[in-house]
Amino acid sequence: MTLPSRAEIERWIRYHSEVSYALTTERTALESALIPVSAYILIACVECYRRYPEIIDEISRAMPPEELGRAGHRLTTQIDPVHMWAVPNFPLVGRKVLMAAGLVDATDDAHRLGTILEFWARAAGAYRFDDGTHQASDANGAATPYRSYVEELAAACEPVADPEQRAAISRLNALLTSYLFLLWFDTRSGYQDTGPYPLPDGRTLLLRAYNRLGVSHFPWSAEVSAAMPHQELLGAFVLRDARLRVTDFGTSVTQPEDYWPRVDAFAFFDVSSESLVPLDRTQRDALAIAAKSAQKQLYRKIAGMERRAKIDAGAYVYFTFLRPFAELAGVDVDWTVPRDSTDLYPFLELIDGAIAPAPDAPVETPETYYLPLP
Repeated sequence: MTLPSRAEIERWIRYHSEVSYALTTERTALESALIPVSAYILIACVECYRRYPEIIDEISRAMPPEELGRAGHRLTTQIDPVHMWAVPNFPLVGRKVLMAAGLVDATDDAHRLGTILEFWARAAGAYRFDDGTHQASDANGAATPYRSYVEELAAACEPVADPEQRAAISRLNALLTSYLFLLWFDTRSGYQDTGPYPLPDGRTLLLRAYNRLGVSHFPWSAEVSAAMPHQELLGAFVLRDARLRVTDFGTSVTQPEDYWPRVDAFAFFDVSSESLVPLDRTQRDALAIAAKSAQKQLYRKIAGMERRAKIDAGAYVYFTFLRPFAELAGVDVDWTVPRDSTDLYPFLELIDGAIAPAPDAPVETPETYYLPLP
């Protein structure tokens, strides 16, 4: 893979600096009382900066980045907005930590970032159908990878019959998202929104993927997720008189904010086989019961974990955001975490909440969220 020029690397650093500054300032971030999120994010991102370039080289030799990006147009691959966003941004966050500690080697920084950014740009461009954009931020909040399924999805949606059914749909969604939020260690990455998908009648389709509901490579899932009746789901919600955009975190922003009263029709599909298999009411009810039970078991399991075990589990979740790309390419990777962050681990594991900047530190701006090459 030919690396980009220094000017091109600088351009992409500035691009991600502006986009990610906006994303992080828009999102409400509260430290979990259960999981030390800030500590595990920083540890994972240090690992990403130090290890992603080598892994990406292996992936690129096995499969072109463009092919991996286009794989996101299929169901269940988890080549999705947030996993795509994470490829460059997790290493860039790790680089911030390492720069603050004086541990970035100027002689290989450009090579590391060049490897990551070139892979991302090619994969993201293909994921976006080669339309000249790379993220939803470039397209006024539009991400529509499943556009080829829209007609089939819309045809399978059933009208919302009454307030009782609307409440049941909302409750099932809440159970699934809260369970996945905890399963993915207090991240919203286990469920991903895409859209808006305009329908011929003027309404809008919002799609929500619920990923890895059952037993997966997350070690803690073996004990708590075995009874989940489905592994991969897709929710389809037809909105009337509502505006929708999605972020590169894979979350939807609607006007009005509470869009459930605007849901005209809906469907839930099992997509584990990469085909659309609608769930009937009995299956939806069983899924709701299973999700509620699994979340209770998971909460008890995490609450009983030592702090360091929680940090290591969360860092594993973040570090493995590159895993869907490696799996598609058939590349065997050592996903052990921590491994290459042990020099900073004793300090980073103590962090609770956001790190307050030093009194004399310059104010961070969209242009300086990520610093240029040294």
